[in-house]
Amino acid sequence: MTDSSKIISELNGLVEKCCDGVVGYKNAAENSNSVSLRNFFHAKSNQRDRFASELKSEIRRMGGEVKDTDGSAMGTMHRTWMDIKTAFSTNIEETVLDACETGEESIIEDYDHVLNAHVLDANTRNVLQSQRNEIARTKRTIESLEEAYD
Repeated sequence: MTDSSKIISELNGLVEKCCDGVVGYKNAAENSNSVSLRNFFHAKSNQRDRFASELKSEIRRMGGEVKDTDGSAMGTMHRTWMDIKTAFSTNIEETVLDACETGEESIIEDYDHVLNAHVLDANTRNVLQSQRNEIARTKRTIESLEEAYD
């Protein structure tokens, strides 16, 4: 596999993770009792949808094929676990936020891997770095929200 095809494959993996985020944040909004958290989660779902679109554009620009995805098996398992935990939780908001934080940690690792493992053209690097930075800000916000709901 050439480095270009490896990068395209890993970008498709990030698209899949972003699709997990779209569904995961919608699920988080459905599980939340707080209007402000529901709004936050819907905004993050929309953000991940935008990220997926930007990544798909990068893949096409690089001459690659975008894989059709609704998310990963791991994302589905994570959401199922979140549903189970919230069903038995006395603090639903904290449980949902904790699950979101876990998801953010995972996707940051994936972005870091792609950013550090390859020589990327400036446009691709800028897209990935910008998205990674927004995800890191979201993670910090979630950590602050967890303290508020603790």
